[in-house]
Amino acid sequence: MFIATRLYPGGSLADSQSIGFDWTKNFFSNLFLEKALNGADNPGRPWALVGIAIHSLGEGFFFLYMSRVIAHKHAALVLKVVGYANILFNFLIATPLHDAAVTISSTLSLLGLFYITMFVLRSRLHVLKACCIACMLVFYYTLFLYGTGDWGLLAVMQKVSAGCSTLLVLALTFFTGKEHFASRGDRPIAAPARMP
Repeated sequence: MFIATRLYPGGSLADSQSIGFDWTKNFFSNLFLEKALNGADNPGRPWALVGIAIHSLGEGFFFLYMSRVIAHKHAALVLKVVGYANILFNFLIATPLHDAAVTISSTLSLLGLFYITMFVLRSRLHVLKACCIACMLVFYYTLFLYGTGDWGLLAVMQKVSAGCSTLLVLALTFFTGKEHFASRGDRPIAAPARMP
């Protein structure tokens, strides 16, 4: 995606004649256009498509991974569904179905993040508790801006939200394991000793 931003010719909703990708005015979805908003051919599009494909797989695999780490049956099922669905719907963001895909993908991601946050809050992962709550607040605020149509601030919050969720995904992937989410009810009970 970074390469796509470097190759994007220009144009934004605020200024169709701007040059290049402005991180405070352009949206990632601008990178998927064959023609940039200033009318020029967009050589960054193939890179953006590769980027969204990698993002879709990465986010989907993250939720599938968390479904194995969090042993609770219902939560694991929800996280599996979110994982598989996000692989499909995140990629659809790069198509004409963008608005519907954003709505579905965002809702699913929030659902998965909510489940993960509930289990992190029960754990002893105190730093990750704060990170999960902060990430959810940023995510909710970004969706609020999307719903109200505040495109100026939304362009900035889109990047903040993407950065927060990326850091949280990395932290949860590399610094958590089944032992962090095991409760008494989840631990196997030792078999009784055999009578002689």
